[in-house]
Amino acid sequence: MSRHERLLVDGPGGKIEVFVEEHDKPQGIALIAHPHPLFGGTADNKVVTTLARVFRERGCITLRPNFRGVGGSEGEHDHGNAETEDLLALHAWARARYAALPIYLAGFSFGAYVIARLAQRLAAAGDPARWLVLIGTAAGFVEGARRYDTGAVAPDTLVIHGAADETVRLENVLAWAEPLELPVVVVPGADHFFHRRLHLIRDIVQRAWR
Repeated sequence: MSRHERLLVDGPGGKIEVFVEEHDKPQGIALIAHPHPLFGGTADNKVVTTLARVFRERGCITLRPNFRGVGGSEGEHDHGNAETEDLLALHAWARARYAALPIYLAGFSFGAYVIARLAQRLAAAGDPARWLVLIGTAAGFVEGARRYDTGAVAPDTLVIHGAADETVRLENVLAWAEPLELPVVVVPGADHFFHRRLHLIRDIVQRAWR
């Protein structure tokens, strides 16, 4: 049994709108970040909601925030900098509300870039995430956006990318992952938004579950 809520959480730049689904017997907290807000990304993105469904099936409370300027979230887009601070504030809120449950982090596209930044900050603070799932990770030069210098992540991070991704080229992600010795799960034929292949994301995450 689960309970859905739409909440407004105080952040450093104003209110953060977050969609929460709770469980009676939670096993963890999953914070899931959406794609680029200036290109239509929201917490209701299908990749994001697919990830949330998988994490709920594994007993996690799921948190799907809207980035600055999206939906009920206040503030303006800041290329991942202020967005990272907002997610840190949301993490602190979740820690206060749910105590010592393990934290899972997941993100899609720009959201994956921000989640990687968040994971570094949490690890440096002595509260590392249990597991990261990054899909369509913004890395290198992205057409219509900018260059993303995506940071290092834990070696057990699950990275999923579409072979036919037209937004973030597969070679960008491979170039980021290679020096980290980080495996990348490539989905043949999948575009950036995994049209008609969302079920494969679900299957891959389920099989790789930690």
